[in-house]
Amino acid sequence: MAKFYYQALNENGNLVEGSISASSSEEAEVLLLEKNLYPQKIKKEEEKSLSDQATLWQKIKSTLFKLKTPELIIFTKQFRTMFKAGLPVVEIFSILENQVENIKLKKAIIQMSQDIKEGKTLFQAFSKHPKIFSHLYCAMIRAGETSGSLVEVMDRLCYLLDHEYKVKQDIKSALQYPIIVLVALTGAFFFLLTFVIPKFVLIFKNARITLPLPTVMALNLYHFIVDYWYVCILVIMSIITGFYLYFKTESGKIARDTFLLKMPLIGPVFQKAALSRFSSIFAILQASGISVLNSLDILIGTIGNAAIAAEFAKLKEKLREGMGISGPLRSARFFTPMVISMIAVGEETGNLDEMLTEISKHYDEEVAYAVQKMATNIGPILIVGLAAVVGFFALAIFMPMWDLTKMAKM
Repeated sequence: MAKFYYQALNENGNLVEGSISASSSEEAEVLLLEKNLYPQKIKKEEEKSLSDQATLWQKIKSTLFKLKTPELIIFTKQFRTMFKAGLPVVEIFSILENQVENIKLKKAIIQMSQDIKEGKTLFQAFSKHPKIFSHLYCAMIRAGETSGSLVEVMDRLCYLLDHEYKVKQDIKSALQYPIIVLVALTGAFFFLLTFVIPKFVLIFKNARITLPLPTVMALNLYHFIVDYWYVCILVIMSIITGFYLYFKTESGKIARDTFLLKMPLIGPVFQKAALSRFSSIFAILQASGISVLNSLDILIGTIGNAAIAAEFAKLKEKLREGMGISGPLRSARFFTPMVISMIAVGEETGNLDEMLTEISKHYDEEVAYAVQKMATNIGPILIVGLAAVVGFFALAIFMPMWDLTKMAKM
């Protein structure tokens, strides 16, 4: 008997890991399935440390061949269309294998086709590829299989993928212009500071002019960067590394996402996008027949905001005590009174999924308005920043030149 390390999905769709004694990996897989665990990875304990050390080439391949959301949307729509037409699943995978261009997705399809031939369910086949098919994706596949309404569930899944991709693209488009301006502004600042200012200062010093405060500040800043550039790089790298490691922790993720939600201009966009995502996912999960507790488990892993996910974790504990959803939500942060009131009405009338759909539609419009407002308000801020940089360098250069001109006239 040998020890096997495993990663598997439990009945709730959560990823668990541990070790199990078996004579072979096949026997380990059977033992896990008997425990209602669906294996994702099974390795001998001595092989685990080697398999965990990904090579540089593997990391590069993972980045180069990363599946893009539009590719996943097309795959899902094609699968739904062919399944709705009555084609066998193995044949669907065979067709998709020849159509798909992404290498990672193609390999996953080949493996899923083999799993189906071996008698595994669609959920088991999809859940073996968590880097491609999210926890939410697999949970909905399972709900569709269990209820016998896979076509309807796939319809909802296609809508959800389209909806989320559109919201993300809208936010990215709104932030693209400010980011480009900030990068250009930073580049211009350092160019003027390191190449332009020193040449003018040399002229002013040769003319023995008393340098004004803006010029002295620019010159001191230039000397600091030239003389202590390695310190600057070390400090910047230390700060970046420190934040990176901190944001890897659970408390760091919550602190980061809480800060983003409270930021002026950007915060309302992230909050409304999160509420739209919450309501649309929750509505689809409820319509697909997934229980509230399981829905919250899925939302915790897919909401995309650690601060709001932490609120869901607290909410889940209260639901276990027999409380409804709307009551505990009143004490949760980041949920607006409108969301709580509409969920309360949905619970009372038994139309929770319909109410959640209405909330999602409302916040879709709110996100579009908030993005537009953010883009409008960021423009003047960037102009003020640009004026400050240009004004600083103008004073640093033209104030001494004015003194030099007066000396020439004397």
